[in-house]
Amino acid sequence: MSLDIAIYPPVNGNQYLVLDGRLDSHTHEAFDARLAPLLAERPPVLVLDLAGLHYISSAGIRSILKARKALAPHRGRVVLVHAQEQVRRVIELVQAVPLEQVFASSAEVDAYIDALQRDVLGR
Repeated sequence: MSLDIAIYPPVNGNQYLVLDGRLDSHTHEAFDARLAPLLAERPPVLVLDLAGLHYISSAGIRSILKARKALAPHRGRVVLVHAQEQVRRVIELVQAVPLEQVFASSAEVDAYIDALQRDVLGR
């Protein structure tokens, strides 16, 4: 199985990607290549929608960790949404992202981003 990556235009500087398929040793290089120019833009939040991601391996986890590492010096965050149960469990076990950055719904992500923006603006 392959990995399909849909990249949406940024919203308020935040970047949204939808992953469908498998993020593993066969697909992580393509994912990293598609992600590199987006990370160079330093989005405040990189949202990975994992609703269609059926499997993630250690190579896929490393890709997510690399994205976190690339954004961290600029106070950027990687958040995950709609992860299927088996993918969510792997992400939680290896702590690929802090649990407070793993969301079940788009509404939760929107509230999180809104809170981040309020914090940055001091409101």
